[in-house]
Amino acid sequence: MNPLNHVAIIMDGNGRWGLKNKNSRNAGHKAGLHTVEKIIKVSIKNDIRFLTLYAFSTENWKRPKKEIDYLFKLLETFLTKRIDDLNKQNIKLKIIGIKNFSKKLNKLLNLSEKKTSENTKLQINLALNYGSKFELINAIKKLNKKKEKINEKNLNKFLQTKNIPDPDLLIRTGNTKRLSNFLLWQLAYSEIFFERKLWPDFDGNDFEKIIKKFKFIKRNFGKI
Repeated sequence: MNPLNHVAIIMDGNGRWGLKNKNSRNAGHKAGLHTVEKIIKVSIKNDIRFLTLYAFSTENWKRPKKEIDYLFKLLETFLTKRIDDLNKQNIKLKIIGIKNFSKKLNKLLNLSEKKTSENTKLQINLALNYGSKFELINAIKKLNKKKEKINEKNLNKFLQTKNIPDPDLLIRTGNTKRLSNFLLWQLAYSEIFFERKLWPDFDGNDFEKIIKKFKFIKRNFGKI
């Protein structure tokens, strides 16, 4: 069976779920938080060490300001209420992306990372204001500045995912089949599952089924 160390998830479909069920995109974002809680529990149960969640991309700034403001307020509330509990569960939080938010949110993100920095049970990488193309360009610029040879090993040192193993598995919900500028370098040999369900409808059982399927996939990594 394949070992499963790192799962990355594109949590797609919150807005569509909200419009369909509550006539509000924001309601979908709120409902999506409950799914996050379920996925964290299943990750711990299955001894998954890294969980990377695509929460807000560099392209998401194109969305209506009211929706963006609601998303960040939702995140502030979640961290304020839940970071101590995550800490007690031995969960580490790391932000990948550029912290270009309000002073309040930046402070809360930094505090959450610091508070959980020594935890070892599960590392949650929250991709916020993250874009893989920017990450790669920035890494190459740093390589040039340091005058280091451009190769895979050196490039990895300057990625935002430094010291994080590449995902074994990528899941995208929402019945959309694209990567949306997410971990383009890191997903080179990840197994990819596109799930029809919208993110708020995705649950622990759905996650468990994908994990079971993944464990029996023949992974060649270019070999026969």
